[in-house]
Amino acid sequence: MRNPLPRSSSRPIDVACLGRLAVDLYAQQIGARLEDVTSFAKYLGGSSANVAFGTARLGLRSAMLSRVGDDHMGRFLTGTLEAEGCDVSQVRIDSDRLTALAILGIKDRETFPLLFYRENCADMALATGDIDESFIASCRALAITGTHFSEPGVHAASTRAIELARKHDVRTVLDIDYRPVLWGLTGRGEGETRFVAADHVTGHLQAILPGFDVIVGTEEEFHIAGGSEDLLAALRAVRGISAATLVVKRGPLGCSVIEGAIPAAIDEAPTYRGSQVDVLNVLGAGDAFLSGFLAGWLRDESIERSCAFANACGAIVVSRHGCAPAMPGRAELDAFLQREGGIRRPDLDAELSHLHRTAVPRKAWDELYVFAFDHRTPFFELARQVGGDEARIPRLKELLVEAVAATERAGKLQGHVGLLADDRYGQDALNAATGRGWWIGRPVEVSGSNPLELERGRSIGSQLVAWPREHVIKCLVAFDPDANPMDRVEQETQLRTLYDAAKISGHELLLEVIPPGCRSQEERDELVLRSLKRIYNLGIKPEWWKLCPPRREAWAAIDALIHERDPQCRGVLLLGLNAPAEALAAGFADAVESATCRGFAVGRTIFAEPAKAWLAGTIDDAALVAQARAAFERMIALWREGRRSPETLKEGAAA
Repeated sequence: MRNPLPRSSSRPIDVACLGRLAVDLYAQQIGARLEDVTSFAKYLGGSSANVAFGTARLGLRSAMLSRVGDDHMGRFLTGTLEAEGCDVSQVRIDSDRLTALAILGIKDRETFPLLFYRENCADMALATGDIDESFIASCRALAITGTHFSEPGVHAASTRAIELARKHDVRTVLDIDYRPVLWGLTGRGEGETRFVAADHVTGHLQAILPGFDVIVGTEEEFHIAGGSEDLLAALRAVRGISAATLVVKRGPLGCSVIEGAIPAAIDEAPTYRGSQVDVLNVLGAGDAFLSGFLAGWLRDESIERSCAFANACGAIVVSRHGCAPAMPGRAELDAFLQREGGIRRPDLDAELSHLHRTAVPRKAWDELYVFAFDHRTPFFELARQVGGDEARIPRLKELLVEAVAATERAGKLQGHVGLLADDRYGQDALNAATGRGWWIGRPVEVSGSNPLELERGRSIGSQLVAWPREHVIKCLVAFDPDANPMDRVEQETQLRTLYDAAKISGHELLLEVIPPGCRSQEERDELVLRSLKRIYNLGIKPEWWKLCPPRREAWAAIDALIHERDPQCRGVLLLGLNAPAEALAAGFADAVESATCRGFAVGRTIFAEPAKAWLAGTIDDAALVAQARAAFERMIALWREGRRSPETLKEGAAA
């Protein structure tokens, strides 16, 4: 491209995005009028924020310059950006204003009702004092949206940022992002209106166009920038005041790029065709387009390649619900571009869906200690055995949460502890554990069911709506790969239904695979391996596996299978099945060389004795917590001992 990149590719920020940072509430009922919608999904939104998010997901070092309120939604936005790897050091907290909000509907392929709640909102209060010269100088590019020139205060702040960018050889990019309602040109309920001619808006934009190296917009957005509803006339007007590279977004036709004189016809400009996909939602497609374009341009890709990225990102996002969460990662983008014949329904494609699911930033769990007390029938039987009251079991499980917390504090195990708890006896325990940064799993299967039954019926998707996103779906399945195919149909259908529901809800899935009774551990390991193969053959790729501790020599085959079928798998946790601690310790040691084993999820071996005593009334709450904690800490110690090298173990024995 004519406009070169900054000479210093070592600058810490590839692109800083200045502009709208808001919460989007997307209607979940497709086809309903906005007034008839009954529920919404909450996403990060705002054009600039979507670009900061999208470029970060594609691997750029992005940053956000804006404001949010000192409120829950502001924390949601900054947390979402941070999780994606975006720098939020320049997002100011505004204690006087609330975070901006937009409500969006999807009526049909052409109708997208949109309401902006932006009266005195935080992101439109950005001021010149918020612009840090040293930070701007640390960037390779600055991307600004046209909305942030619609009010005097943000106009001044945006102008200051441009001046500093020019001073420090930072490339400047404008997304025209024309929303007539935000310029006061329509009624407040007409946010979906895309174009209203207005001389004062044209004048406003033309005053800033000379400050940009790249200008991106739809045909209608260039109409307003150029002051004409004839595209070529508008482009000539823009060219008369700006030498910028002009990128004209043309929907399903792709985009045209003009670096010099305006041609006699738009099709005479270099035009890069887009992919044909079925459209669900065009909102946010432009932000995805710019994210893809910048991902190529800032890596010094050719203009053809940059536009291929841009068109593909836009095509993927229009097929999905929402904008920011629909943005592809690089692996997904590459898979989309490489597919012969294109992908008409990216939202339904199994490969893309899995790559998209695993592109979402996930907390690292390199070593995980999980206290499992999701049992239902065993707790009921334990209470009956000692003459205890079943009604006390929920309180027991709350106390076990306290034991996990005490273990975490004492051992400084932040980022390593977790629990499994049910919602029959353990809902209060789940509530107490949620939000602490722990790994949390909860079961969905009917205890002992074979073929598999789900505890609250087949409509698992409707149940997951009420689950916090951080909760992991845990399903124990008694699986026999040698069972009669007719006997496996129900089992496998239930597993597939569960996996499909998890993909839609966004929750991670853990499958606990229990083989049929075996004559030997060798036979068990062989059956487990073939069970995993069969489940993968069904197209099911759980984030987690929970397995009986395999023999040391069985791990190589398990690791190889997981790496081959799903290299994005989070790993394997070892279960206990009420085995003695010594037996579990041996299993832990056998996993020392495994590339996929992440830890353990053990229950009855830890809680059985203290829970029995507490239900019988022979120990009090404090004693229960202390004993459960001690047993949990002992299990962690056994795990750590098993992870030590043979040399270290010999040294310890000699000492």
